[in-house]
Amino acid sequence: MLETDPRTVAGVAGFFYPPTLDKMMSDRKHLVSAEVDKLLAATKGTRHETRDRCLLLLMFRHGLRVSEACGLRLAQVDTESRVLHVARLKQDLSTTHPLRGDEIRAIRAWLADRARMKPKTAASARGAPP
Repeated sequence: MLETDPRTVAGVAGFFYPPTLDKMMSDRKHLVSAEVDKLLAATKGTRHETRDRCLLLLMFRHGLRVSEACGLRLAQVDTESRVLHVARLKQDLSTTHPLRGDEIRAIRAWLADRARMKPKTAASARGAPP
């Protein structure tokens, strides 16, 4: 019988492949810092770079679910006290989290972009008049 290395993953027709990041993802339920850094780097030059960077940073650092991130309101962010009020879903305990310096900078950058984008009259997402 063919002995296999426990570090390999069974493939097609009895061939074995070394584990890849995709195959190891089934064993863990979180991203590592290097993966988050790649996600943050992918936002550079995109249309909503500051918004996306801010959201990704907050989601990773505070363990936000997608539904929790989508439900965030400005009232939950206190940049003066440097805290984020997280309303947890799925019967978890809602908590207050401290915000780090880079998170505060990302939030302030997004708020500044948001203020610049606010139209004086109704317009489409691309800025064209209705």
